[in-house]
Amino acid sequence: MAWVLERDGLVARSARDHYGREALNDQRLNRLGRHFSKVQNTREKLVITVTPNPSWMRPDFDNYPKSPEEIAECVERCQRAGAAIAHIHAPGKQRETIRKIRDRCDIIVQVGLSGETLEARKPIFEEKPDMMSIILTHHDEQFAREAFNILHTKSELEEYSRLCLKHGVKPEFEVWHLGALWNLDYLEKKGLVAKPYFLSIFFGWPGGSWTPPNQDELTHRVRYLPQGSLYTTSVMGEGQLDLLTMTILMGGHVRVGTEDNPFLQDHQPVKDNSELVSQIVSISRSLGREVAGVGEARKMIGLPEAA
Repeated sequence: MAWVLERDGLVARSARDHYGREALNDQRLNRLGRHFSKVQNTREKLVITVTPNPSWMRPDFDNYPKSPEEIAECVERCQRAGAAIAHIHAPGKQRETIRKIRDRCDIIVQVGLSGETLEARKPIFEEKPDMMSIILTHHDEQFAREAFNILHTKSELEEYSRLCLKHGVKPEFEVWHLGALWNLDYLEKKGLVAKPYFLSIFFGWPGGSWTPPNQDELTHRVRYLPQGSLYTTSVMGEGQLDLLTMTILMGGHVRVGTEDNPFLQDHQPVKDNSELVSQIVSISRSLGREVAGVGEARKMIGLPEAA
């Protein structure tokens, strides 16, 4: 089948050409074509976030970097492959990991593990990471070996926002469902946040905050995001590439890495996170959308130039 989508000169060919599998069949492609023909064209380059962290659902996999040195080396490879943001965990070693990464490259450093207590994360602000993950609602995840049910109060969100303003750290706000946007509006009315917002929207992550990783849920969520926002899509497990491809066509941004899905499109475990970055770069370029470098991503997100 030769399926071609034309939007103001942007030509996108069937993702099947790149997946090498029946991920998107004729019927689903036709539905996508009907939907994306109504989507406003974007010339904005794609910002790729890489998450070179352990897989929550496949903790038996060993295909991720572990020490601060290994993480920094992996992140440098991912930047060369096309990633602009590195979302890191390195529990207990975040500060050292940030320093190691900055010794090797100028990628945007985003510190994750938003489920940790605010008190435990306060020292990280002194390292001045570019971004900090902050969930706007609560944690309710059920992973293979761990489960989380953590309440984050509005007073905590206010304190997080003040710390970000004080230290010049950009919040990466996690949006698991639309209730998160009420809390974001709450922070805006208090003058604690500034646009452009950087919002990570999650799909398919198991637990009480789960939402289906499909086209309907994606377009519904995006429809209600506030003006002046950049969003990146995170999908756990099967169906990831389908939804990331939709996101690319819709003008959003994407997140890949062993944390979210440690498999390549042929279902083989990835050997290095840079392979996942290269895969999504290839898909995006085949759809007519170029990939943002680190400097370009900084301007889009509202971050200062690297020191």
